[in-house]
Amino acid sequence: MGVVAERAMPFFFQKSPDAVVAQHRSGDSVAIRHPSATRDLQHEVELVVALGEGGQNIAPEEAVRHVFGYAIGLDMTRRDLQTVLKERHWPWDMAKNFDDSAPIGVLHPIVETGELLQGRLSLTVNDVARQSGDLAQMIWSVNEMIAELSRLVKLAAGDLLFTGTPAGVGRVVAGDRIRAAIEPLGHLNVIIQQKNGF
Repeated sequence: MGVVAERAMPFFFQKSPDAVVAQHRSGDSVAIRHPSATRDLQHEVELVVALGEGGQNIAPEEAVRHVFGYAIGLDMTRRDLQTVLKERHWPWDMAKNFDDSAPIGVLHPIVETGELLQGRLSLTVNDVARQSGDLAQMIWSVNEMIAELSRLVKLAAGDLLFTGTPAGVGRVVAGDRIRAAIEPLGHLNVIIQQKNGF
């Protein structure tokens, strides 16, 4: 998004549990509502890490044992609102945390997938490629993210960690069909419904 990638301290923000819209079976489509108060809703495909065990001050080399499993996720963002909030140095909450802003795919236990250190992730909108990358390209590894976040807050079983997105984020509108994929987790299909509210 025009920012130089660097290994400075990672930046975290929070989504409410009711932002999550879960895909119940592989192959199913998930419908999410286009939010109010934006003309620039954007997609970000991300690996989602579900914790099976919480903790504080977790060492990076111990972090993987806290992972229950993985899923495909979308961090939906009101980009125009985020831009205004960034310019004013205000929190991003309402740009990132809103109804249906965190659709996720089927959860795959780590005992079945193994630790995911690499794997292609991609996203299409109406069958047109938008995002493509590999998990191995992440600036911070999953283990490093868990360790750093556990220094800031106490983590709990059931927490979901969205891990960041490759280049190619872009706008979606009502009626668009998103297909997100991460090897070996399959696909997440999302349909954008009409705007909710004003």
